Amino acid sequence: MNTPLPDDMPHLPETLCYLNGAYSRLCDTKVSVLDRGFIFGDGVYEVLPAYGGKIFQFEAHLARLDRSLGELRMPNPLARAEWLAIARRLIDDLHTATGASNQLIYIQVTRGVAPRDHVMIPGLQPTVFVMASEMKLATPNQREQGVACVTADDFRWQKAHIKSTSLLGAVFARQISADAGALETIMFRDGYLSEAAASNVWVVKNGVVMGPPKDHLVLEGIRFGLIEGICREQGIPFELRRITRAEVLDADELMLSSATKEVLPVTLLDGQPVGHGSQRGQPGPVYTRLFAGYQQVKAQSSI
Repeated sequence: MNTPLPDDMPHLPETLCYLNGAYSRLCDTKVSVLDRGFIFGDGVYEVLPAYGGKIFQFEAHLARLDRSLGELRMPNPLARAEWLAIARRLIDDLHTATGASNQLIYIQVTRGVAPRDHVMIPGLQPTVFVMASEMKLATPNQREQGVACVTADDFRWQKAHIKSTSLLGAVFARQISADAGALETIMFRDGYLSEAAASNVWVVKNGVVMGPPKDHLVLEGIRFGLIEGICREQGIPFELRRITRAEVLDADELMLSSATKEVLPVTLLDGQPVGHGSQRGQPGPVYTRLFAGYQQVKAQSSI
């Protein structure tokens, strides 16, 4: 017998989800309490945006899923065509049920169910879970005015390149900005920019778009290659290197990127306006060009 939720609890969706080969209502779907994803956070995830029913950058997201699974010594449990078929069915179901045009497809793969033991037990059947939800994009006001962020030391583990379900560090980091009434927490490790709680961070100085190098300290967002390609197309200099905290604070423009934010300007950092001169505290010209380029890529890179 199901215990009813308290009146002030959010209502769980009744739309379809996928779990281990079967479709069921999301509000009714269950996993074992001995699933290693539940016990250890021993799993990885991906979040794929879909615009108007078309999945954006599908191949790039699957490639990153493969990389994360490889770091966990796990094979990809499904073929490309299977992932695509699942995603499309869930997109169609959510659109039919709610009318949502822009959606997020959440994929999670854990090592599976086994008696609790820290060792990576070989041969387990992975737990595969997929759900769809409506994607809430940045508001027109956020795009016109920019958003506020705060800074913090990066206290997370040193394998940030794995898109792991072990997200307690990101939860704490995001809560720092929530407590301050800001959108994101921009983090620094040993004085150098790493990333935000749930976004990559871009610095513009003298017309050059800069980001941290792709290593184990930063999750390589899908937008890394995307923004580099837009910069190349528009003749904007692009560079990945170590960026000091002082350089971030002295930036001409700051931007966040993620599946839901796409590219978003940061105009206030730790209570201080970002930028210099007449553009201080306002979205800058490089952001405007990158956002326009992003919209063009969306129309070309969706399936």
